Amino acid sequence: MKSPPVSMAVGVDAQALVVLPDAMFWNERARVIALAAQHQLPAIYEDRAYAIDGGLLSYGRDVSEQFRLAAGYVDKILNGARPADLPMQQPTRFQLMVNLKTAKALGLTIPPAMLDLADEVIE
Repeated sequence: MKSPPVSMAVGVDAQALVVLPDAMFWNERARVIALAAQHQLPAIYEDRAYAIDGGLLSYGRDVSEQFRLAAGYVDKILNGARPADLPMQQPTRFQLMVNLKTAKALGLTIPPAMLDLADEVIE
């Protein structure tokens, strides 16, 4: 069985793929990445693990920052704050990763300006 995002993209002759955050895609990320490569689909993912595992690009929240923010919440709650009274926090730092090995395999050239913006480049 093909992974849903790739099979849908191939079925409509898409030229690229955006894989949104979802536990199903996360659990099957190796298969999603492999199928995107097999079908020569450039893809962007929300978590850096995808780029590390061979995906072309990832752009998403900085997970370590989210853990630091969560620790602050825990501290406030343990010191008596009611969770319902605490404000909702949104990510403030995002990470862009580029996998040049995957770009080369897809026959793509990543513009130097994009590489300059990347937090991490996999060569």
